[in-house]
Amino acid sequence: MVEKVYPMTVEGKQKLEQELEELKTVKRGEIIERIKVARSFGDLSENSEYESAKDEQAFVEGRITTLENMIRFAQIIDNDGVDEDEVSIGKVVKFIELPDGEEEEYTIVGSAEADPFSGKISNDSPIARALIGKKINDEVTIATPGGDMLVKIVEVAQSK
Repeated sequence: MVEKVYPMTVEGKQKLEQELEELKTVKRGEIIERIKVARSFGDLSENSEYESAKDEQAFVEGRITTLENMIRFAQIIDNDGVDEDEVSIGKVVKFIELPDGEEEEYTIVGSAEADPFSGKISNDSPIARALIGKKINDEVTIATPGGDMLVKIVEVAQSK
């Protein structure tokens, strides 16, 4: 079976490693303590604190497994062979919507790092797929659920 590869930046991998460490060293211990306290309340069949702690434990263990997989199969993005003005994973792209000129800026990252609320979009997103490989001053049509959007790339920079 072929494992999924997770493209990401060095910073993205470091964040995942920090989260994994936090879950293993801190969160696990906190949950085990909550389970012990909840057990002391008696009858486990009607113990909502116990059920809640067990649910959280299952979630955390699942997240640990997911993070370990993502880190194990991480593919660090190397932009050495990519032109400075070319859009790729790990770069910040600024574009204006045509014809009204509304400006937007996104950092293109691997799906494991995506956080749209902080301006980090997945390389699998419709916007990123349309922009990757394009250069400054290129006009690009982006297919979105709300219809096609025409944009002009005005700036491409290495992610900080």
